[in-house]
Amino acid sequence: MVGVIFIRLLVVVVSVLGASAQSAAVQKVLRLFDDLSSAQTTKQKVRFQLTEAEVNEYLRHAQTVNPRPGLDRLSVKFFPANYVSTLTVVDFDVVEKARPGTIPGLLQPVLNGKKEIWVDLRFKATGGVVTFSVEKAYFESIRLPAFLVEKMINVVGSRQVEKFDTSKPVPLPSLLQSVVTEDKTIAGEN
Repeated sequence: MVGVIFIRLLVVVVSVLGASAQSAAVQKVLRLFDDLSSAQTTKQKVRFQLTEAEVNEYLRHAQTVNPRPGLDRLSVKFFPANYVSTLTVVDFDVVEKARPGTIPGLLQPVLNGKKEIWVDLRFKATGGVVTFSVEKAYFESIRLPAFLVEKMINVVGSRQVEKFDTSKPVPLPSLLQSVVTEDKTIAGEN
């Protein structure tokens, strides 16, 4: 969820941001977007590395300037080998309204409205596309089945302006070719 949504969110938001005062982390990410955009025409190599603190600060900022349907808040933790832990506030009413039956009847009494869920996933981003698998997910102490969480991620993805389908490999933005995580960092190149 985070791999796809994070990368797409970063690219889309840059086009709608104004020139308002921004933190150093937000400015760093926006400069990266500019560099990646320029590199598409100049064919220059762009390599980057961001800390999870920078990404989380940017995600908070991005959500305020470009709210995402079905998502209220998102934070990430990066671990080695493309393992990402997320804490996300999902509006389950939006998910269920967009695709009725997504939330199993047994879970509808607890998975409604805006709820915080924890999802750990592993992604693979090479050759210009990204795929992922949910490793584990929880709402409070309730373990959520991976297939359910992957279905919810796809519903949320389909509701975005970009309308991405996470059941298939998703193209990385800005001609990125690879993205990897290490302890508390994410890096990539075009």
